[in-house]
Amino acid sequence: MSVVNLSAAVASTPMKLFSLPSLRAGLRWSLWGLFNALALYLVLALYAQQQLAFALLGLVVTGIASYVFISRRTYAHRYIYPALAGMLVFVIFPLLYTVGIGFTNYSGSNLLSFEQVQRYHLRQTYLAGERYAFSLHRDEAGELRLRVDKGERGAFVSPPLVGDATGDAAGEPLALRAEREPGELGEALALREVIQRRAELEQWVLRGSDGELLRLYGLREVAAVKPLYRLLENGDLLNTRSNERLEPDHTTGFYLDSHGNKVAPGFTVFAGTSNFTRVLTDPSIRGPFLEIFVWTVAFAGLTVLFTLAVGLVLASLLQWDLVRGKAFYRLMLILPYAVPAFISILVFRGLFNQNFGEINLLLNGLFGIRPDWFSDPTLARSMILMVNTWLGYPYMLLLCMGLLQAIPRDLYEASAMDGATPLDNLLKITLPLLIKPLAPLLIASFAFNFNNFVLITLLTRGGPDIIGATTPAGTTDLLVSYTYRIAFQDSGQNFALAAAIATLIFLVVGALAWLNLKLSKVKV
Repeated sequence: MSVVNLSAAVASTPMKLFSLPSLRAGLRWSLWGLFNALALYLVLALYAQQQLAFALLGLVVTGIASYVFISRRTYAHRYIYPALAGMLVFVIFPLLYTVGIGFTNYSGSNLLSFEQVQRYHLRQTYLAGERYAFSLHRDEAGELRLRVDKGERGAFVSPPLVGDATGDAAGEPLALRAEREPGELGEALALREVIQRRAELEQWVLRGSDGELLRLYGLREVAAVKPLYRLLENGDLLNTRSNERLEPDHTTGFYLDSHGNKVAPGFTVFAGTSNFTRVLTDPSIRGPFLEIFVWTVAFAGLTVLFTLAVGLVLASLLQWDLVRGKAFYRLMLILPYAVPAFISILVFRGLFNQNFGEINLLLNGLFGIRPDWFSDPTLARSMILMVNTWLGYPYMLLLCMGLLQAIPRDLYEASAMDGATPLDNLLKITLPLLIKPLAPLLIASFAFNFNNFVLITLLTRGGPDIIGATTPAGTTDLLVSYTYRIAFQDSGQNFALAAAIATLIFLVVGALAWLNLKLSKVKV
């Protein structure tokens, strides 16, 4: 009996041992299949919406994820892949997308694709007959119907508005029939319900008893309308009223009439390097661009220098043994760091107001001067540096306070015995020992201030403007705010030109970051 039981136990042991791994493998493959099914659905949805770039991005991210999480050779990479996927989606893809836009004519007047512009023109109609009042009703079956009132000729009712709308030329219009009894449809729906269904109603085409085609014309009328354009075999559009042809120009991104005039809206086309060439060769753009570039570098560099100087001096004073109440002073000096930056900037904007600001009132009372902080380029830049130094010194103060604690006190005692002055201690002991650990943080501060969009936007909005510039450009603009103004504040909303400038900014910032890393000898 015991031998039989032992044999049964031995026979059942492999099944128990291998059942758990099999279950895990089945669960893993099920999750893999579910993830890929959902991802494929999203990719197909994006492709159906003609978002090819985003569909390709989803396909790449999903494909790499499937390989990394299934292959045994990439086992170690699965833990870092989420960060890599985030880098692909939020950094690399937007960068490549921006660079791609820089090679097009994408702007406020060239937003659509060629197919969208063509459909837009083909949907244009003109009034070709009389207009009739209509009302929207819901019959006893709960279906919507249109009732068209033709006055003395009577009222006509449409079939139920169900299924796909027949707005396309290939669709069969709905035939109106004479109303058999007045009021057979019940009361008309309220105007607000008609407004809610306006987009749907505009797609329906009705055929009257005399053969005329009726479309929605406003919120209370239908009218006999005809398409304004007809598509020809060669791709041109023929104006059915004037017999004038519109030819697509894939160089400018517009349809052109017989006189060569552009017909809005325009479509996006490949423009080559014209935007980059324009930035570098057009004097009205190159001049402001170079001026703003020099100011941006100077602003970022001087901000780092001033904040470091103020922070280091204050940190050194707080280390002085003769100072009492260090905790209170430390709290007060760090307090500006706790206040949201946008609040401080708006407060300073009021303080520097040229007419009613407290700073000008004080200067006028003491010295009889009222500086034009927002009108004079030099004063505006000086104001920005002062405000940014106030906002940035607490960060440097915290860094320097921590690093000063690590410097041995013996060095200062030895220098004091040699008769060194405080300036000698600063230049020969403190700075050499601080600059190496501070170098990466100073580079990070430089990069942050290089793109300090909030400060410029809230304080000066880029002003005063640069005279002679064809794009919105100000003397206090940084490259990032200059690009934003071109993209969103210019009358033409030239996104392509802004993308070209953003690409150049990326190259410049990348080169400066690499140079700073080399000069500071930071290992990367």
